[in-house]
Amino acid sequence: MPDNTVLERLRKAVDANFDGEVEFLSEMVRFPSLRGNEAPIQDWLARQFSTRGYAVDRFTIADTPLASHPKASPMVDADPAKSVQVVASHRAKDPTGRSLIMQGHIDVVPEGPTEMWTHPPYAAVIRDGWMYGRGANDMKAGVACMIYAMDAIRAAGFEPAADVHLQTVTEEESTGNGALATLARGYRADACLIPEPTNHTITRAHTGTLWFRIRVRGVPVHVAYAQTGTNAILSAMHLIQALQEHTKAVNVEARSHAWYADIQDPIKFNPGIIRGGDWASSTPAWCEVDCRIGVLPGTEVKDAMAAVEACVRSAQGGDNFLSNNPPEIIWHGFQADGFVLEPGSEAEKVLAGAHQQVFAKPMEERRSTGVNDTRFYGLYYDMPALCYGPAGEGSHAFDERTNLDSIRKTTLSMAAFIADWCGLREIR
Repeated sequence: MPDNTVLERLRKAVDANFDGEVEFLSEMVRFPSLRGNEAPIQDWLARQFSTRGYAVDRFTIADTPLASHPKASPMVDADPAKSVQVVASHRAKDPTGRSLIMQGHIDVVPEGPTEMWTHPPYAAVIRDGWMYGRGANDMKAGVACMIYAMDAIRAAGFEPAADVHLQTVTEEESTGNGALATLARGYRADACLIPEPTNHTITRAHTGTLWFRIRVRGVPVHVAYAQTGTNAILSAMHLIQALQEHTKAVNVEARSHAWYADIQDPIKFNPGIIRGGDWASSTPAWCEVDCRIGVLPGTEVKDAMAAVEACVRSAQGGDNFLSNNPPEIIWHGFQADGFVLEPGSEAEKVLAGAHQQVFAKPMEERRSTGVNDTRFYGLYYDMPALCYGPAGEGSHAFDERTNLDSIRKTTLSMAAFIADWCGLREIR
């Protein structure tokens, strides 16, 4: 752990820079960086990194050999050539410490009807110590923390004694391919820290995620003769109900899982988008439902996919139309494994020490029923992958917000972690 003198220098630097950090975060939130529209914020971030003296690498997913990677997820509804990633590197001269990747995603989910927000979703309104906005919590606050933690080290008169890569990526909310693209690009380190909004806890485990689209086709007739045609929407509903029952069965199995046994119903199924039909007085000839279902750590993705397909095949036999006109399943996004950060890594011990110094209490752990990017580093590249970040509320919801005092403290704990993990050198 950094000694008290170093920690106090870092604390003063964080406090001195904090107004700038809040404005930096506000500027990020003002970018509506929805899927496919991330380039403007990424270009802005690349300029911000460049002015700080980092070596900046701006590239798209299409610029990497990601397509051949066995863990890449299909990007059916997005163009890899428009998905921009940015890596800003501090290269230590004659490095003596341990290297580090800090990675945050800048893609956000749709805001929904704006009239249902208290404040405009991209206005970055600050009220009573909170900043409101889509992406403020998930996870632009964490991105601000990692950037300003490095700023604080420099402002305190130090630099890391090892290489540090600051990565801002896309696709976290849909495939994870942005993070995987940085690895395909060749970036490696002795540890990775992803500052998702964990309320200052370490994410011990996360479930995986599958995205799929159910496509049903039918025969339209005038509704007055509905019995002579089919109703694709009702047939799709029949399949959704079957998948709900399948999810219940998986959650029964989860009661014996090593990490999720005491978490009620850790596997979540969500039919998130539905499209169908052409006319209220015609039986719908088509329906598509975009769905998401979780995957327990240790379950092979291909096995979870096969279980979904088997459920749909079984259910179609109970529908007169579907039994002769099988629905189509399209795998179009996440094919993400679950991940467990096994206790005891040196990186986690160092982070726990930094957290203790700043918050004056032990770092607690959480187990997530959502997915994050740590799986790529921990499962496939044998890298300690820590998910730890600030506090906030309302991810993916109306009135999403992040707590400003938490950002200040998390920035300091991250700076203390960098100081211990990478080592520091006085800037002369």
